[in-house]
Order: sequence, then structure tokens, then C-alpha cells
Amino acid sequence: MNSISRYLKEQIKNALTPGKAIVILGARRVGKTHLIKQIVEETGKRAVYFDGEDWNVRDAFSEPRLEQLRAITSGYDLLCIDEAQQIPNIGKVVKVMVDNIEGLSVILSGSSALSLAGETGEPLTGRKVTFQMYPVSQYELSKEENPITLKANLEERLLYGSYPEVLQTTSVDKKKRYLKELVTDYLLKDILELENIRNSDKLRKMLRMLAFQVGQIVSTEELGKAVGLNRLTVDRYLDLLAKGFVLFRVDGFSKNLRKEITKSSKWFFYDTGIRNALNNSFQPIDIRPDKGSLWENFIIAERLKWMGKSQDPANFYFWRTYDRQEIDWIEEREGQLLALEMKWKQNKRNKGPGAWEKHYPDAEFQFVTPNNFREWVL
Repeated sequence: MNSISRYLKEQIKNALTPGKAIVILGARRVGKTHLIKQIVEETGKRAVYFDGEDWNVRDAFSEPRLEQLRAITSGYDLLCIDEAQQIPNIGKVVKVMVDNIEGLSVILSGSSALSLAGETGEPLTGRKVTFQMYPVSQYELSKEENPITLKANLEERLLYGSYPEVLQTTSVDKKKRYLKELVTDYLLKDILELENIRNSDKLRKMLRMLAFQVGQIVSTEELGKAVGLNRLTVDRYLDLLAKGFVLFRVDGFSKNLRKEITKSSKWFFYDTGIRNALNNSFQPIDIRPDKGSLWENFIIAERLKWMGKSQDPANFYFWRTYDRQEIDWIEEREGQLLALEMKWKQNKRNKGPGAWEKHYPDAEFQFVTPNNFREWVL
């Protein structure tokens, strides 16, 4: 497969302007650095590139001294800093540059919303545009593959996910090794380092338990008891995992129907390959007992990517009643409801649960299967 064109590239190029900072957030290894280099090449800007994990770079950008910053950027009209969350006070430093150095544009990337979003939040109010970068989407792959090939590769992507390097690797053994290395060495790096978490083994154990609970309502109290942490610590770890782009939360939907569950949450992985690597589960789809929850996670993550591509965000939820009627995914957009139920096997029923149909008769309801998934992710 050739280098995959990412949809963010055009969005960022259109937003790139002097006096503004572009902030790209996303997990490690999703392709942020490669994307920045492509943007630099295609825009023809005179760019200087720094890695925030380099101690010399951290020292050079440690304080907002204008003359030093002018010297660093002299002769360039684009400054790029990768892993910018590693630089203390980076927000204040960039504010000084975009306010005082004429003609300079800035791109910052980071693998932790925990620190980079916080560092750039108040100092760069009105001076930044933020983008979130996901693993490669089915939309992006559809530009490289025809519909037949895209569907033929579906099971492999459910198993190994869509990180760029995984997609570029043909060997199954190498895919597995890469994903296990990613989970062990990179994915939790920012969380463990920046938050100085002592119970790293318990964090990983909690993450493995969540991998087995995809699609299920998660009780933080029960999760804490299982791994030996109190509920407040579990809540904190979940927040960190979300800000580190490992997991995302989906809450329950309600319009005041008394039987609806609203105070519970489900947790999903941004990438199914990461989820499978955590519990070392790469068995073929046809013999997997969890194929339904894996399909649900895959399509829900793809819907998030689709919203980012289309720049058409929505509030999103799951729906469930106490008598166990449920729908996997609800989108609420300008008062309109879209309900999606993920089914690996085609379901003969063509309408939603009775309570849903009764109380939300104007909502659109659809099943998403391998036969029609393209219309919901492209």
C-alpha cells in the first residue's frame, strides 16, 4: 500500500495562517509527524522542525524570551514542534511568537491532551485551531482500495486495527509484535511519565479488563475492586486514558423515559488492534465469541473518524432500558436522532426495540452490517 493520504491534511493546510497555531492531538504512532512533513512539503513553506522530547529543544523553548525566539525562527515562516507537551510553558512561548513574529505560522503536535491542551488552552485562546488525529479511517483507505478490496480486508482490520505501520505491514506476526510493542512501550508512556503513576501494573490490568468489557456498561466500583483501586482512582485513570487517546467514553441517552439508563457509561478503544493486543486475542473472526462487541467497537470508532472528516459533530450515546432493550449508538444532531445497531450477521428485524419506536417515532433507525458498513463509515 502506498502512503495513505489523511483527510486532516487539507483541513490543516486550509487553517494554516500566520498569527495562528495549529494543534494536532492524537495517540503516538498515528502518523502526526509524517502528516506534518507532508504539509510542509506541499505548502512549500520555509519550515524548521523540532522534537519536544529532545532536552536541547526543551531548554531552547523553556522561556518566552522574544529575541531568542526570533533567532530560532529567523529565515522561516513555519515552526513545527512534535511532542510539544514535553516543553513546559509551551503555550505562553507560542503566544509570544504568534503575537510578535510577523508572518510566522506554528504547528504543534502532541500525544497527550492531558498536558498539551492544558498548556495551550488559556494562553492561545483565539490564536489556535485544534485537530484530533485518529488511526487511519475506512474513508482514507477507500481512496486506496476499491469497494471489493475494502470489504475483503475488513476482518483483518477488526483484528489488527488501523495504525499506519500495521497497515503497511504484510506479515501477521509482525503486526502482532508491533501492536504488543505499541501497548507496552508507547501508548501509556505519557500517562505514566507525566502523571507519575505508581500503580502502572494496576493501570494495565484495568485496561485489559476494559478490553474484555467492550460494549458492556462499566461499573467503576466493580472495576476498582477487581484491580485493587478505589473508585476515585479508577475514575482518574479512565480520564487519563481518554486524554491519552487510548479510550473514549459513551454515556447513556434519555429524554426522561423512566425506564432508561442514563447514569452509566460504556468505554471503547480508538483502535481494535490495540484492544486485541491488550488481551492477546487475535483469533479469526468466525471462531471468536466476542465478534459482536468487536464489530460494535470498530463501527463506533469509525463513526467518530467520520465526524472528524465531515466536520459534522454530534452528541453521541448508547441507549438501554432496565428491561434490557438497547441500541448500540445514538447520534443527536440539531434535534434529529440517528440510531445504529451493529450486527456482524444480518438481522431479519428491520426496526428498533419497541420502547424506542414508541417514544422516538421520528428517529432514524438502521442496522450496520459488513454488507452495508460503507455507507456509514465513508
